[in-house]
Amino acid sequence: MKSFHERYGPWALITGASSGLGAEFARQLAARGLNLVLVARRKKRLDDLAQQLSKPYNVQIETIAADLSKPDFMSSIRPATQSREIGLLVNNAGFALTGPVLDHSLEAELSLLDVNCRAPLILAHEFGRRMMERKRGGIIFLASLAGFMSFPMWANYAASKAYNLYLGEAMWAEMRERGVDVLALCPGATRTEFGEVAGVAGFGGFQMTVGPVVSLALGKLGKKPSVIAGWRNRSLYFLEKFMPRRLSLAIRLKILRRIAKGPV
Repeated sequence: MKSFHERYGPWALITGASSGLGAEFARQLAARGLNLVLVARRKKRLDDLAQQLSKPYNVQIETIAADLSKPDFMSSIRPATQSREIGLLVNNAGFALTGPVLDHSLEAELSLLDVNCRAPLILAHEFGRRMMERKRGGIIFLASLAGFMSFPMWANYAASKAYNLYLGEAMWAEMRERGVDVLALCPGATRTEFGEVAGVAGFGGFQMTVGPVVSLALGKLGKKPSVIAGWRNRSLYFLEKFMPRRLSLAIRLKILRRIAKGPV
């Protein structure tokens, strides 16, 4: 059986790598001996992370400042990756807007779709085709437990995560015979900067730490089309199947209103 490095090396590209799950993917992949291309808007954070990881794990790390909401974001990524063999793509970058869809500007909601949906598709198309030519590689899409259910106050975000879930699962079926593994990773509440950006106070003791979520994803890549992180989240998914949709929508609306920061 091929090693992880043989299947997904020598380089991994991670978006949203400056913090949270993206930074943890960087740590765990560096520990597995993969060289890294780290992409995010905050260049200094990427450089600091690269400095922390490159020497201890003896890996090469390239950092790229790019805004995935911009139409031309590939102009920053393509020159740095054309001569590198990207064997693993982690489409991690994403964000949420909390509140009724029509209370946000259309520009903000479209920006969410650019980062959460458009960018992962572009990157998967760019690097997935190269992987198919080599008949090896892997792609991870960051979906969410929210991708399995409509979510008032996170309507567009949940819809964007459903897109990643369905895209990842379908690509798993399309690409597995061509040697490329695809996984849709579905975390629930996780201790990252997500809540701060989204404008929610947090989920208390229900939050998972980033380490087990990333370990699960790397362990299930090549084995399943999608995976839900955490037994609590798997239980919620199971219960959702038996709950009337009107009731489940009312419950989620109440929860989001309670944890939202400020009047919404």
